[in-house]
Amino acid sequence: MSSPIRIKSKLDQESVWDYPRPPRLESVLETLKVMFAGTVVAQTRSGYGVLETSHPPVYYIPRGDVVGEFIMKAPGPTYCEFKGRAEYWSLQVSGLLSKRAAWSYPAPTPAFRLIANHLAFYASRVAACWVGDERVNPQHGDFYGGWITERILGPFKGGPGTRGW
Repeated sequence: MSSPIRIKSKLDQESVWDYPRPPRLESVLETLKVMFAGTVVAQTRSGYGVLETSHPPVYYIPRGDVVGEFIMKAPGPTYCEFKGRAEYWSLQVSGLLSKRAAWSYPAPTPAFRLIANHLAFYASRVAACWVGDERVNPQHGDFYGGWITERILGPFKGGPGTRGW
């Protein structure tokens, strides 16, 4: 298995290889928006980003900024060594269903207590996600759920052949 080759960043970019492990939580100043089935299902200016080595940021949106009628609890919790027990959420809008489109940490570890009552969405399981005015690209694979923008450089963990990084 080959090691990743870091992409050189420009002044207005950042490399995921400069992100810490364990991850860091920070406030996001830009608007975060999620669309599914032609509808805005979540939008906030009060989000958080989790930055972790080799991963594009994962964005968390306050539950109050997610349209409650569109989300429903999905079975099957998982566990993160840094954040704790995750629960999953499906989206249903206009008869369209996206299973396990989002996740949350109802009682996260102390370092991540600020994302309690927040949801993170897989960009690959909704129609579109935005950070500010930029539409994001989903992180490859469906394990991590990071959002890739022009200012974030990889290579990114999550795609084929990256498990051992």
